[in-house]
Amino acid sequence: IQPQIVHLQMSRLQTAPDANVVDYMKANMEQTAAIQKVSDDACFRFLYPDVKGGINPMRVLDKPMMQRRMQADADMMRAAYGKNRHTVTAQERDTAVADVRPIMKELAAKYGEDIQLLQMPDKATGKEKLSCDMVQEMWAKVLQLPESHAAGVIRLAVSELE
Repeated sequence: IQPQIVHLQMSRLQTAPDANVVDYMKANMEQTAAIQKVSDDACFRFLYPDVKGGINPMRVLDKPMMQRRMQADADMMRAAYGKNRHTVTAQERDTAVADVRPIMKELAAKYGEDIQLLQMPDKATGKEKLSCDMVQEMWAKVLQLPESHAAGVIRLAVSELE
């Protein structure tokens, strides 16, 4: 059932207001960092359950963090149907592409060919730590953008997963 829930969340992110989209990703990255403290393999499994099989975050994370994540998820899901419902425009997509380009260029300069693991996690066997580090660094840079820009990049990225 987890893949269906994730798919539903990805579609709701498209219509959720910017603040909810950014909060959703912040909660996700807090969770990812906490899981990586347990192990790089657990982090990789959390990020890429289709590649190595997922983990149950309830067994790894403390209750306050799980509650924060569930609250961010619930707030985002509700807001996607609220009066402040967002509509993605071509302009937003173009801005997101322009915003993410220098971030990816910077990561490519730092990580070289390993940057491809972001798109091909099935090739990351033995490089689980690197994969987790790159994902977190990428999203940390995206989350430094102004809120509307960060939300646009998040929506663009998850729309490619749908």
